[in-house]
Amino acid sequence: MSELPLHGVRETFVDPEPASATGALADALAGPGDDRYAVGAALRETVADQPTFLDGWAHLAAWALDAGDAVTAYAFARTGYHRGLDRIRKSGWAGQGPVPWRHEPNRGFLRSVHALMRAAAAIGEMDEARRCRDFLLQLDPADEQGVAALDLEALHTR
Repeated sequence: MSELPLHGVRETFVDPEPASATGALADALAGPGDDRYAVGAALRETVADQPTFLDGWAHLAAWALDAGDAVTAYAFARTGYHRGLDRIRKSGWAGQGPVPWRHEPNRGFLRSVHALMRAAAAIGEMDEARRCRDFLLQLDPADEQGVAALDLEALHTR
């Protein structure tokens, strides 16, 4: 995208995460094969060591969703979402404008919002799930996560 603002709104780019956090996440995700408990424990340790690490919270939420624990996933995703709002605001976001997926450090926040959308839908919070989907489409109009086509009702598991 050009450096020209869109009607006065510029894209927001979050600063990169520390290499220690991204390395710990890679290790956790590569972890002990099919031992879901060990992967979850490694992810929890990663965010305990780096509580501002957005991608850690997002992956922890996705792990809980995959394990069938939508309530825990909701809590993890909500944490990543709020930490992410703090980070994008610190990076210059003023309540509007793109936070594009193509900038890799933005992905932890976008993944957290995506996980929050999925977890909200899973527990039947459809209004919040729709708000998250709309927010993701505003943040990343290219829809790199494919949220526009999602059937949120189909994600409801309760």
